Amino acid sequence: MLKCGIVGLPLSGKSTVFNVITRAGAEVKPYAGGKTEPNRALVSVPDKRFDKLVEIFKPRSEKPADVEFVDLAGLSRDAGKGAGLGNSFLSFVSESEALLHVIRVFKNSSVPHPENSIDPLRDWRIVEAELIYRDLGVISNRLTKLEEKKGKKKLTPQEASELELIKELEAHLLDERPLREFELTDEQKRALSGFAFLTLKPELIVLNLDDSQTGEVPELKPLEDEMTRKGLKSVKVYGATEMELEQLDPEDRAEFMKDLSITEPGRDRLIHEAYKLLGLISFFTSGTDEVRAWTLREGSNAVEAAGTIHSDLARGFIRAQVVAYDDFIANNASIAQCRDKGVLRLEGKDYTVKDGDMIEIRFNV
Repeated sequence: MLKCGIVGLPLSGKSTVFNVITRAGAEVKPYAGGKTEPNRALVSVPDKRFDKLVEIFKPRSEKPADVEFVDLAGLSRDAGKGAGLGNSFLSFVSESEALLHVIRVFKNSSVPHPENSIDPLRDWRIVEAELIYRDLGVISNRLTKLEEKKGKKKLTPQEASELELIKELEAHLLDERPLREFELTDEQKRALSGFAFLTLKPELIVLNLDDSQTGEVPELKPLEDEMTRKGLKSVKVYGATEMELEQLDPEDRAEFMKDLSITEPGRDRLIHEAYKLLGLISFFTSGTDEVRAWTLREGSNAVEAAGTIHSDLARGFIRAQVVAYDDFIANNASIAQCRDKGVLRLEGKDYTVKDGDMIEIRFNV
């Protein structure tokens, strides 16, 4: 199951953001709770295309795409050295495929900031430094083992190559740069996958504001400039307010959202951005038995899509019958019309699946 880890300093509003995304009702305290076990929730990815297919086919069962969100314990200074809840936190982070980094922008005198002031750029750098420090620890351990082995006998070509790469990564991290900024080949990424480097994971910045900060926020500019320089994406949420909005009926919620100039609920914005951050797309299988959205890595082929459904379909793959969702709707939701117009296609193993494809696998085992 794909996971997005929600990280940030204590009292940044991580659990509030988690509740906005998941509607899970996780406990929110105005102080550092000291817990180590994270909140977890499996969340359906909002998709109007899926909803429309359910409306058309009226299936006996429906299954949207899912992503798991994990609200991790607050990360404080020196967590990478084991301070506070550091070791527990970092072990949970390593399980996540992507990070949602919550940055506190809101002001609230009843919720004291652990650094005693609101400074988004400083807070981002604190967490980033701890993640870098943890990765340096992993590299140090691996370097020690490889160097010890090198002193006793000749390294294999694979080990020698790994040693050279690890040294380059160490120098990069010592320059206070995350590994996501290090250019790696696909082969190198596969070789490093077992290390679960934290700074290699894609990161989305979640700016947690209050409802008085709908205009320009001067405190944000230094961080926004740094994000532009590093190519990081961000989403603004009004955490506490949007958590309360989730408790209202749809009509009242829409009115409050209009007042805040919010066109899409916070949970939808965050889930969509997290889904994109993980490099995922959705394809659909549909009929009167079931309408289902399947999760697939962007760039995957038809056989990999078949294997997502069931290993037998990949093993016995013959062809994939494919129609794009938009073409299906444009042709009155009729497969026959799609066939007549030539937009229903038979594709082979190497076909690259597109987001929104409706697929039927033909196979023989």
